[in-house]
Amino acid sequence: MSVVKSINLVLPEDQVYLAGSRIDGQVILSLNNTLIDPIVKVELVGRGYLEWNEEVNADKDYSRDIVCNNKADYINKTKTFRIGDNWLGSGTHIFDFHFNLPPRLPSTFSSKIGQVSYFIQASCASRELIFAKQKKYLLVQGTSGILKDTFPLVVEVNKDVVYHCCFGHGLVIVQISLVKNTFAPGENIIFTTEINNQTGKSIKKVVFALYSIILYLGYTARAEQRSLEDRNELMRLESRTKAAPFEITRITSMLSLPRLLSVSSFNIASEIMEVRYELIGTVYLPSSMATVVAKIPIIIHTTDNPED
Repeated sequence: MSVVKSINLVLPEDQVYLAGSRIDGQVILSLNNTLIDPIVKVELVGRGYLEWNEEVNADKDYSRDIVCNNKADYINKTKTFRIGDNWLGSGTHIFDFHFNLPPRLPSTFSSKIGQVSYFIQASCASRELIFAKQKKYLLVQGTSGILKDTFPLVVEVNKDVVYHCCFGHGLVIVQISLVKNTFAPGENIIFTTEINNQTGKSIKKVVFALYSIILYLGYTARAEQRSLEDRNELMRLESRTKAAPFEITRITSMLSLPRLLSVSSFNIASEIMEVRYELIGTVYLPSSMATVVAKIPIIIHTTDNPED
């Protein structure tokens, strides 16, 4: 029978920690027997890793795949608890701990290409043997500091549409406007779409989607820098409307952001990836294969100052 009955790491459930904040927890250690010279410690680790395959010389007969990867270490802290008289008796022992997260960290992230993860691990060991350990992953929301750049609040797209086998045509003007375009995770994006339909057909379908555009930064085995762009639809909203012919129709819509998101990479040096977001509105035209697409940047921004 092992001298250690169990080790439990106690942390708040589903807590999202803002970079720069404090993590408080407990290690609960249960022993079957007395343990001499124990080493009880807790570690905080944060790291990122990405990997993908890339084909080189694809236009030649001797093409081959190469592996591109990259990694980053964000935090590595250890707290070893002091044990009075260098022994612990049988029963339950509780150790309190806290860690302070650095103020500049990327958010917890996972995709088919890479991940950014944070975890706390508690362990009990002797100088030669690890008796027990437990690991728990953390949700960390990154921060982005001061935002210096400005971005458009209104975008307008015009398209001359042909329909009914070229017998009809007309202009469609789509405008998307925002009161603001900088948002924190968990906020609502409220926007207005104006459709100026100068065709003879009613427009009945408009789809809005928020996309993340991630640029992964990696290296080959020969230390050659490579990059890979990946677009993902984060959320989608379909609006069934009736934009009548030769009229202007306005639609007000809302998308609710998740409470954990990677921050936009503007003005931020990134080791393994850069992130940006786009709100895309697509107007589907009846009796035509054509669509009108309007895109506007969305900035995900947080700071470690709760008053900002």
